[in-house]
Formats: sequence, C-alpha cells, structure tokens
Amino acid sequence: MTEQDDVLKLHERHTGVLNIASELPVDDRKDLARAYTPGVAILSKLIASHPELKDRYTMSGKLVALITDGSAVLGLGNIGPAGGLPVIEGKALLYKDLAGVNAVPISVNQASVDETVRTIKNIAGSFAGIHLEDIAAPRCFEIEDRLAQQLDIPVYHDDQEGTAIVVLAGLINAAKVVGKSLNSLKVVINGVGASGLATAKLLYHVGITHLTLVDKNGVITKNDGRYNRYQREFAAKLGQDDSFKNRQLSDVIRGKDAFIGLSTANLMTAEDVGRMADAPIIFALANPIPEIDPEIANNAKAAVIATGSSQYPNQVNNILVFPGLFKGLLSAGIKHVGYGLQAAVSNALASMIVNPTAEEIVPGVFDEGVVKTVTNALLAYAGKASKALVTD
Repeated sequence: MTEQDDVLKLHERHTGVLNIASELPVDDRKDLARAYTPGVAILSKLIASHPELKDRYTMSGKLVALITDGSAVLGLGNIGPAGGLPVIEGKALLYKDLAGVNAVPISVNQASVDETVRTIKNIAGSFAGIHLEDIAAPRCFEIEDRLAQQLDIPVYHDDQEGTAIVVLAGLINAAKVVGKSLNSLKVVINGVGASGLATAKLLYHVGITHLTLVDKNGVITKNDGRYNRYQREFAAKLGQDDSFKNRQLSDVIRGKDAFIGLSTANLMTAEDVGRMADAPIIFALANPIPEIDPEIANNAKAAVIATGSSQYPNQVNNILVFPGLFKGLLSAGIKHVGYGLQAAVSNALASMIVNPTAEEIVPGVFDEGVVKTVTNALLAYAGKASKALVTD
C-alpha cells in the first residue's frame, strides 16, 4: 500500500479526522429535561434578554471558527474552498489534541472582501474566536483588519501572525548563536505575501528596521504598481524608493546578516550565501522544497539554517503557535492579536531554548511544554496589559 493509499483509507474510514462528543449524558427523562427541553427554555429566555450570557451558557464561549476559502494553500496554491477543508480539519484536530481547544472547520466560497466579511460577521455570534487560514493576499489583509475592527472576539490569521511569531522566535536565538545584536541584523525577506509582510511588520515592531523586501518582480518599492498597496505602504516606511526598482535578490543580498524566505523553491544560490555578511542566517521556509537546499547552504558556510520541514533541524512551523495561542486568548479574554502580544509569544518560545545552538533555535513541534509556554505568555501579557490600563 502506498502512502497515498494509506492516507486516503484512514480519512475515508473515519469520514475525516473530527467528531463531536457530548459533555452531558442523556440516559433518562431527567437528563433530557435538563440538557434539552424544557430546560433550554430557561437559557433561551435569559440569553434573549442578556445576549452576552450566551458565552457563559453555550458552546459559543469556547468554540473557534477555522475559516478558509482555499485560495492560498501552502504548497498547493488556489485549490478552492473544498480543497482547503482537509487543512483546516487537520488544524482543528491539532487544536483539540494539543490544547483542548474546540474548533470547527468552515469553508466559504471565494467571494468579494465585502461579502466574505459580511458572511463571517453574520456567523460570529456562535464563536469565541476566528482563525483565518489559507486566504490569499491582499484580500486576507483587508478581511482580517475589518473583522478585527468590527468583532468583539479575537481574529487571527495563521499565515500572518502564526508565521511571524515563529520566525521572530527563531531569529532571536539565531542572533545569539552568531553573536550579533537582534536589532542590528540586516535582513532580506524574500516572498512578501501574507506571511512575508506580517513577518516584516513584526520584526520592524521589535526594532529590526534594516529590512529589504523582495518579491517576484524584485525589490518592492513604494511606487511600483506591480505590488499591492499594503506592500507599497510598508516599502515606503522602510525607505525603499524607486532607486531600488527591479533589483533582484542577488543584487541586494550582499552584506545582509539574515535571509528569510517565504517564497518558492530553489531561488537562492550558494553564491548568494557567500555574498552575505559573516555567519549568515538562512531561514529557507518554502514548502515542500526550500529556497535553498540546506546542504548547499551549509557548504556555503551558513551559520544557522532553518526550514519549514521536519526533515531538518530548526523546523519553523506555525504548529508551535496556534494551539497554545487560542487557548491563551480564550483563557485570558484577550480580544486583539496585536504586535505586543505576538512579540511576547515569540520571546516565550525563544526562551524555551536555554542554550541555543546552530541545530536548535526553536522548540520541536512535539516538545513538552510548547502549548503551556504560549498559553502562559498570553496570560502574563494580559496581566501586564490589565495593570497598565489601571495605572494609566
């Protein structure tokens, strides 16, 4: 039996990887009366008068909506809403198994930003949080921004915040390994879609301001109409003016301390690594094939190498973030996934590696304590935010 046959048979046998389990037994009339009718009438009347109580008395207080339109699935591209379902179903399984968080996978048709936002708003009352997944840029930026402004529950895009958090955690420890100050690093980010732009913004927030953004047409500049307004606006903030236009990765890699690839396979060469500063840091995170083969990067004297694959050391993977993150968001009652919160989680993950080495800059996906560390980071962050609010 091939690996493909094995996977198909497993998922077919169970009709997916999720099920719904009841919290209460219904063994007799008394159980039925309490769990359903007539007992639910008590709840319904109370919640009708006080809608905010739904989160105390119904599943809406602990349920996350995992939403995709399948327009930008990692390694597969635009495979549509149905094609995106296995991904979010798998993530819902990880939420439950790793963090005890209840999440339900929902696919929505690829519609206008207005219609997508309206659809999610219309169902948001049934959930305690929204996890967006595999929605293509630039639509994902506007969808998340508008939902975050209009909903009173946390909205999180795993391709943006999840990636950014793990990349920063790895970079914190990579800088320690090579003996350089984090804020002094000169960084090239290649691939400035949802993940790349979110990563750039988080790095900038924590003080890494020597950033160069490169995408398929070369360096992104503030007036280049080939790029979307979100990319151009951030390029302007970085001072990437028209003098950078059409310059390619090989043109701007010289003297850089770190390369962060969130793009496509085999676009970086050994010669590119050789043009970088001493002890270069290489995060080649494209999946399933990285921007440069780790062996090639190693032979070119890269000091630290990370990929998105479990085949190599230093797997930079969002699974380190999202289970514990939403457990912490729900436990702490946090409503917004801002940069301060993201940085706090990055630092917590980085701190799990007491003595970073070139082969260990982030925890392993199955390392004990990852979910607890992320959850506790959010609880601590909420405590600080609360104290600051009182003090101010």
